[in-house]
Amino acid sequence: MSQEVYEVTIWARGVFQDMEGRHASLLMANAADLGGKFVQAWDDYADLPDRVGVPLRKYVRLSDEEIEMRFVYVNNNPNLVVIMDDTIVKGMNILRGMPKGGSLIVNTRRTPDEILAFIPNKELLANIVCVDASGIAADAAIDFMGSEGGVEVASVGAGISAPLVGAASKVCDMFDVKNVVKVAANKDGVQKGFDSAQVKAL
Repeated sequence: MSQEVYEVTIWARGVFQDMEGRHASLLMANAADLGGKFVQAWDDYADLPDRVGVPLRKYVRLSDEEIEMRFVYVNNNPNLVVIMDDTIVKGMNILRGMPKGGSLIVNTRRTPDEILAFIPNKELLANIVCVDASGIAADAAIDFMGSEGGVEVASVGAGISAPLVGAASKVCDMFDVKNVVKVAANKDGVQKGFDSAQVKAL
């Protein structure tokens, strides 16, 4: 994979966050597309069909040039990792393959220092961002789109994906918060995520 390709891996919990994980990937890709980037966003096929609560992944690739490796179905070297449920950081190598200087975004009420205590390879990070996306999007309905028998009822970026991607835009220059606001259903949630995110440089 070319170094010009910026890789994002999103970790979510099966069924309950399946749609939100997909929406986070779409928000990043759509916002970057508005900024003139080449984009890809997709599910990890090995994680499907997902099961309730089981960690699963979504991926995004962003680049200033055409993305040539379109049929490599995993991001092996994520520059940005997004965690939709903070319990996922405990006991899992969420930064596997990350080149030094990456970023970690976590949906949590905890501080960056509290989350870092669970990250064994934190030396890879340039920064960590913590945001209470669940609190910001507390009124969003859980959508089971993607689950067996599920029907989508929410617009893209109506739930926790909006504040999470808003927070991510503080440390990722591949998409701008103004463009995330344009493509998200919960525009206020994007801005609140951006404004309230705790950023710790490492």
